[in-house]
Amino acid sequence: MSASDTLDVCKDTEMLYRKNLYSWEQIARVASGIALAVFVLLQMPAGWIAYTLAACGLAFALTGAFGWCPACATVGRRLKERQIS
Repeated sequence: MSASDTLDVCKDTEMLYRKNLYSWEQIARVASGIALAVFVLLQMPAGWIAYTLAACGLAFALTGAFGWCPACATVGRRLKERQIS
């Protein structure tokens, strides 16, 4: 497969990823991820543990914002077509 064939395939696709999180789960992930990051940064003393936990909270919120979780994709979780919002 040449580079031009790859570009042609990419132009025909609608999305680069397929959502694997329900709408309610996306909302919960964004809310809990931001809450974790804010709580850790405000309540814990500055240090590598606090920054690591805050980064984990932000990563959790980002998976919710995009509707795609790499861990769920690894185990093969997919939504049915009618459940994708």
